[in-house]
Amino acid sequence: MSSVLIVEDEAHLADGLRFNLEAEGHQVETVGDGEAALERLLQQKNEYDAIVLDVMLPDKDGFAVASEIRKAGHFVPILMLTAMGRAEDVLRGFESGADDYLPKPFELKILIARVQALLRRHAWLKKNGGAAKPAVDVFTFAGKTLDFGKLELRVGKRVYHLTAMEADLLRYFVDHREKAVSRKEILENVWGLKTDTDTRAIDNFIARLRKYIESHPAIPSHLLTVRGVGYKFVPEPKKR
Repeated sequence: MSSVLIVEDEAHLADGLRFNLEAEGHQVETVGDGEAALERLLQQKNEYDAIVLDVMLPDKDGFAVASEIRKAGHFVPILMLTAMGRAEDVLRGFESGADDYLPKPFELKILIARVQALLRRHAWLKKNGGAAKPAVDVFTFAGKTLDFGKLELRVGKRVYHLTAMEADLLRYFVDHREKAVSRKEILENVWGLKTDTDTRAIDNFIARLRKYIESHPAIPSHLLTVRGVGYKFVPEPKKR
């Protein structure tokens, strides 16, 4: 039985989500604000298999809650609910550590399907003890190893735990290595965000990935900026 925490201040919505997830066989708890969620996770050390997290909360918003959860070393899957559907807002959710997002209003069956997908991924990792999938899901470059099965990046003895969205973006760069990739292409092909205009909100996301993979993030050698276009991933940069 999977355990799900719902963080939602609208009681009728929280109760409806709890009822339907329990009907799917899950154990569900609900809290109405971010501080209560952090208390359960960080102080009471409660374990959950997934979190459904609303952005608009009465104290700390969902972005802050997700960020604190990740900073504390918790990598439980997070589905973020947001009434703000702009690309910038969705990217902010991913940047704070969300694994998936769903704009309000949403269809209940879609939410259930998204939660089930996160639970399946989490259960697979737990069952296999974080063991990797086949070798195709492991990419090594410049002494670093991207393990998409474990959602990890290993740099020497240091291990960075990746969110699903971070892993998806890095996988896209690996699949398109040595090629310039536009911001719009990333928004549409990695996160499924349709937008008619380019956005620089994704730059903050790239800056965080550079902290993971670059020896000197301010002078990147792997994730290069292509002026007027976007970015290019260079696995084995030429020595200068």
